[in-house]
Amino acid sequence: MSTATAVRPAPPVLDLDARLALVDAAMSVRLAEASVAFEVNTAHLPGADPIPHIAETLAHAPAAAPSPYQTPLADLLYRARLRIETDGWCRDAAYDESGAVCPIRAIRLEARGDRDLAHDACVALLDAIQERFAHAETIPSWNTQQTAAGPVLAAFDRAARRAHTRNQ
Repeated sequence: MSTATAVRPAPPVLDLDARLALVDAAMSVRLAEASVAFEVNTAHLPGADPIPHIAETLAHAPAAAPSPYQTPLADLLYRARLRIETDGWCRDAAYDESGAVCPIRAIRLEARGDRDLAHDACVALLDAIQERFAHAETIPSWNTQQTAAGPVLAAFDRAARRAHTRNQ
């Protein structure tokens, strides 16, 4: 008596393009089903637009959030960060013709004439910079080496958090 065993063929190995094509087809089916479901669910609503209109621009600029810090130094660092974020970051000068500012100028502008507070903020910012970039000697020399505003804003965040923690 002979016994036969069934051997299943190995599933085909799909390359990345084939897998992406399958996922694309599956997503197209799901999106078509969702579109039909949306039309069915909103058909009873008078004046329901089958495709909702999405505004291309914001009607109003978002209001600036109040400072989360109550201590003077942390608040100053937070406001200086916001100034760079809104006015723009300047790399090779104190400011440029478009209004962008360097970190030190942002601190001085937000200090509103309080030189001692501005000095303390610069020291706190340099400490935060040197925490991650030990080779940085000064704020301007480090600022010139940056290629984007991200690290500058992150340094302001670290300095503000540290000042807040120290109740400064």
